Amino acid sequence: MNPNNHPMKLDAIDIKILELLQKNSNRTTKSLAEELKMTTTPVFERIKKLEKEGYIDKYAALLNEKKVGFKQTVFIGITLQGHTRSYLEKFVKQINDFPEVVECYRVTGNFDYLLKLVVEDVEAYEQFIITKLTLLPYLGSVQSYVALSKGKQTTQLNLKNLLP
Repeated sequence: MNPNNHPMKLDAIDIKILELLQKNSNRTTKSLAEELKMTTTPVFERIKKLEKEGYIDKYAALLNEKKVGFKQTVFIGITLQGHTRSYLEKFVKQINDFPEVVECYRVTGNFDYLLKLVVEDVEAYEQFIITKLTLLPYLGSVQSYVALSKGKQTTQLNLKNLLP
């Protein structure tokens, strides 16, 4: 982050770069520059600044879950027995050790946490419940929601409201 802890102001070009990189982070700086009608050096410098300032967390390949053998997505609502900082920290630490859990959110409402699991199949989900989740000592209640199909999935954030 910059030294005075004030986030940099994004302009229309920064936002366009972020939008293009969200669609395909594997693009070359040259192809981005061509689309932006700029030269490569200022585009490269802007990308490096966006990375340094923390607007770009990381780059990743998004895999086809089914092709690599993960056919089942399950959402789990978790309620803990206690709500002390210690319980919450221990729970999150344990959950981070479970590779089946791809997302974990502390939420309001009926649950304390909402987990998203991606597993090979329902049997793998059952094994996760039996051998991992139910062994957590501070677990209260668990409600599972097996996904039947995917209606939408994206990693792209809508940046239109950031335009100056």
